[in-house]
Amino acid sequence: MKKLEVLVIGAGIGGLSAAIALSRKGHSVTAIERDPSWSVYGVGIIQQSNVIRAMDQLGMLDSFLDAACGFDAVEIFTPDGTKVARVPTPRLVEGRPANVGIGRRALQKVLGDSAKGLGTELRLGVTAETIEDDGAKVHVTFSDGSTGIYDAVIGADGVYSQTRAMVLPEAEKPEFTGQAVWRYNFPRAEGLDALQVYNGPTGVGLVPMSEEVMYMYVTTPEPDNPRYPTQGIAAAMRAKLANCSPQIRELGEQITDDDGVVYRPLEGMLIRGAWSKGRVGLLGDAVHATTPHLGQGAGMAIEDAIVLAEELERHDDVEAALLAYRERRFERCRYIVESSLAICHGQLGKGPPVDNHKATAEMFAVVAQPI
Repeated sequence: MKKLEVLVIGAGIGGLSAAIALSRKGHSVTAIERDPSWSVYGVGIIQQSNVIRAMDQLGMLDSFLDAACGFDAVEIFTPDGTKVARVPTPRLVEGRPANVGIGRRALQKVLGDSAKGLGTELRLGVTAETIEDDGAKVHVTFSDGSTGIYDAVIGADGVYSQTRAMVLPEAEKPEFTGQAVWRYNFPRAEGLDALQVYNGPTGVGLVPMSEEVMYMYVTTPEPDNPRYPTQGIAAAMRAKLANCSPQIRELGEQITDDDGVVYRPLEGMLIRGAWSKGRVGLLGDAVHATTPHLGQGAGMAIEDAIVLAEELERHDDVEAALLAYRERRFERCRYIVESSLAICHGQLGKGPPVDNHKATAEMFAVVAQPI
């Protein structure tokens, strides 16, 4: 494949990973981001063994690990707080941790610095207003009145992807699951050396992010998809822990800062048909938005980016490369979306309960396979 001019729409985890992967293959990349302040909320994210390997493939493992906190196991607890399993997680890069917790702002900085250092042009506060593929090039008009001509356009603009709506208007839409997730940062508990997962109708996880900080995520049934005002949301989150284990309730007493609570309804989606049209392709949440129950949403987007860059290198035709990328990625992403949703539905009583210990071990075996 000759060197291409590529537009990446969306400068989140997937979009920045695509910019890095494509730039490393010698392509010229412009990335646009609708948010002029390029903000990201200040809680954390789990990145598992396949992401450690992916960061190594992207040539940025050291800077990534410097900003993160490694751990090599997942501990499973019953709703009353009894630990029932410690699941060791496989290391996929020798001498490096199997998993990390990392602050989302720290992750964005690592990815953004790498993308810009490789020559990516990052334009903030800009959207693509029209995308016209004439078969040879893609002509794009932007919200600031400028225009561009590209060999390929990649939509990495999330679950409500404007790119998807423009090029695949008949594709599946995100669906609310009936559950939401709450997140909050805490001082790291002494002895926390693993992701701790507490099962129950209210699911709770504790994730180390640094030597000093951990974050808690809480999944709760929210059948009517309510919106919680910022004022009083800390008290609302504390109340959600009323039926959890004593140690989680005690920790919950520290949830006092309304501005520190991040609340998000959980939506899922899998595009079962095409992931591209002509020279315009999609990746990450734009095609396979997963609930966080297996901690693999960002991981799938980062892997997408690597595979996309590989297929563009292998093919002389952009359209063929985008089709081959989807062929390689679909089954793995389908597994993550459906398995995560099964855990969600089990917690909500919409399906059979899922054994988290078994599901977690199986997931690690699946994502350990080559991408």
